[in-house]
Amino acid sequence: MLTIYDIQPSLEDLENSSYSYQPDLTSKLDSIDTDFDQDIINEIVLWKVNRYAKIDSYTLKLINQIKKNDTHFDLELTCSILLHLLSKEQRGIRLAMTSTILRFKNANVYQIIDQRVYRFLFGKELKYSEKDINEQINIYLEYLQKLKAVCIEFNLDFKTSDRVLYSMDKIYNIDENLKGY
Repeated sequence: MLTIYDIQPSLEDLENSSYSYQPDLTSKLDSIDTDFDQDIINEIVLWKVNRYAKIDSYTLKLINQIKKNDTHFDLELTCSILLHLLSKEQRGIRLAMTSTILRFKNANVYQIIDQRVYRFLFGKELKYSEKDINEQINIYLEYLQKLKAVCIEFNLDFKTSDRVLYSMDKIYNIDENLKGY
């Protein structure tokens, strides 16, 4: 392992070193000249754990077409949003985060896809290729359809179903390990 003492860099080498960790957020945080509030702390935490996701304005416009209390599922709009959120251009957003954004936008129509809930519904591990956006969209749409059917069958409120089934999986599958836990 080399140290600065082994390399003996010049001042010019040190000044020209390229630091490029989350450049947009780093620049934003570097320029803060106000009192910190919880929003700033949250951005700092997201910077540190490398989980900051910047969404382009067109995708935000699509998301904002969803109304908070609407109960209608618009397949075309949903697929368009999913395509944009899961694209390579939206760094830091994957299927679980996408479903979380949609769930908080309208819990009447969308719920969070989670390993535990998925396992409790389908009896198998949630697996998909992060490179195959169409596969992820199909999995999420199938998940919502199955979740809706289970809610009807068991008289469960769809708006809270992801939370209820998550908790039930923790209780009933306590000895079953999940990937990443």
